[in-house]
Formats: sequence, structure tokens, C-alpha cells
Amino acid sequence: MNYRWMIPATLGAAAVCLIAPIVGGGAGSVDWPAISEQRVQELKNLRFGMFICWSFSTFSGKEWTPGIKDISFFRAKHADVDQWVKTAKEAGMGYILFLTKHHDGFCLWDTKTTNRKVTLAPLGRDVLADLRKACDRHGIKLALYFSEGDWTWPGAEDGKSGKGGSNPEMKKAQLKELLTGYGPVEYIWFDHAVGTGGLSHAETIQFVKSIQPGCFVGFNHGDQEGADIRLGEMGRPGPLNDHSAAGPHMRNAPARSYRLAEFTYPILPAHKGGAMWFYSLPEHDNLVHPADKIYQDYLGAEKYGNIFSLDVGPGYSGRLRDIDVKTLREVGRKIRGGSATGPR
Repeated sequence: MNYRWMIPATLGAAAVCLIAPIVGGGAGSVDWPAISEQRVQELKNLRFGMFICWSFSTFSGKEWTPGIKDISFFRAKHADVDQWVKTAKEAGMGYILFLTKHHDGFCLWDTKTTNRKVTLAPLGRDVLADLRKACDRHGIKLALYFSEGDWTWPGAEDGKSGKGGSNPEMKKAQLKELLTGYGPVEYIWFDHAVGTGGLSHAETIQFVKSIQPGCFVGFNHGDQEGADIRLGEMGRPGPLNDHSAAGPHMRNAPARSYRLAEFTYPILPAHKGGAMWFYSLPEHDNLVHPADKIYQDYLGAEKYGNIFSLDVGPGYSGRLRDIDVKTLREVGRKIRGGSATGPR
């Protein structure tokens, strides 16, 4: 099914109650309605989600994976999206945040903008389309991660921080595919680590809102003004007025436009060697944060009205590690057995 979510919740007259007064932009800009308090509460009520990072770095054992020319480096033959979504459901999660493209430019959907995509890799499947269907089957919402810059774009320096090149029309084309072909997107988690891709944050926000006005937009660092969700890479629970809760990567001044805060960290504790946000190495297969820690941060998210995106990286087989599934089920039992409400 091909979705197009042009305004939050329902179309027509009912949308009026979900849209706040229009926020003015700068000279020559197009104004879009601010997200309403009702829509903010909808996202807050999701509370807890699974951040899925699965790409070249799964197979390199490194956080960043430059220098890949042959996309068969992504050698997965299976993608058990149902396992991902069922585990999220069992954990008491309300959404999945899915990595669509990392800095290396490999796309996890069937894009028409490049041949550097999963449907031409050995897997040969549109993982995002499959995930969307699984989320719909199990009542889980979907959010998307997207690297703003891309080491394959003009002017890029492969593997370099802040050197993701410039290709604003390609950035817009890829975002348009994601925002028109895969249903309602709760929010986009923009990674600024290798730059803007030639489209400023203000322009990026305007473009996203022109397609899905109800989609929240956030940046892990860089210019924050206009963002309606504060992202917290390696962050912690905390009130919206505590900018330090956004974690060590947020070095920019807070935006006046923030409506709520997210924080995220990997289910893997700190370790030597291998990746953290992606599957690491087989030698780390028994490393995991305890369920008690995750549950306490869940309670913190509930206390402060945050959303908590716990990163869990599928392995070579396209399945979550057994220890992650076991831990997340325990978190779910704690949520259901305690006073925490879970997604509403």
C-alpha cells in the first residue's frame, strides 16, 4: 500500500483540532502550521521505542564504514522484521526508529535516486517496506533516521566528519520518497555528523513539513532553530529546559521551537573494539545493559514526558541477538507489572 500522510491524524475538518496557529517564517519562506499540543501528546504517549541500526557497519565491526564500493558488502540474506517488531511489542514499546541511510550512502529502501541500495544487494528486499507492513500488523508506529550528508555526494571526503558533500536535490528526492511511500512518519532523526548535505536545517524542516506537517523534525546537533523535537544522542531523561540531558553531542544552543525531548543510547554497554550502535562483534554477544537500568530510564522518560529510543542492532542474520530479546522481554514485564503506563 502506498501511503501519503499530508496532515496529522485524520484529514478534513477533524484536522483543525490538531493544528495550532501558523508560525511565521523568514522572508520568502512558506509557513506551515505548528504542531498542536494534541499531536505532541500523541508522540509523548508512545514513550519507548526501538532504534534499529542495520547497514554496512553491521558487517565491518566499526561505527563508520567508508570506502565500500561493492554493495554486496552488505551480505545479509534475511531480514526478520517480524522478530524486530514483535520484540518491540513485547518490550512495551510504541514505535520503531529505523536507520534508512547512514553516512556511507547505502539506502535500506528501494530508492530510485541511486543504485547503492538494499534491493540490489544480496538481500534483494525493500527492508523499509517490509518493516512498515510489520509495524502496521502489530500496531507499532514508525520513525526514521536519515544521515543528512553522504560520502558519495559531490565534494565529500570519504570517512571524514563534517565532509558529507553537497547534493540538496538528491537529499530532497530521497526524503520525498521516504515521506510519500512509507506511510505516516512520527519523526525524522537527522544525523548532522557529516554535514547538511547542502540543504540547511531551516530548508530541511520546510521541505519535510510541506509533505507531512505532522512529522516532527530533529537534529542531533547543528542549528536547532525550527526543530520541534530535541534529540539526545547518548542522552538521558530530563525536562525540556535541561539542555544537558541531550547528551555530549548536542553542543548547539537550544531551539525556542522544541515541543518535546527524545534520548537514545545503545543496548550495548561501553566496550573495546567493534561498533556500539550497530551489531558489534561475536565476542560481545553476551554484553547488554541490564533490564533494571533500561526500566529506570523508561520511568525517567515517563516522569519528564520524554520519548526513549533504545538502540538495538540486528546481527548478520537479520535477527536481534538472543540476549537483547531476553532483556527486552524482561523490560516489558517490568513495565506491565509496575506503575509505568507504557505506550497509550
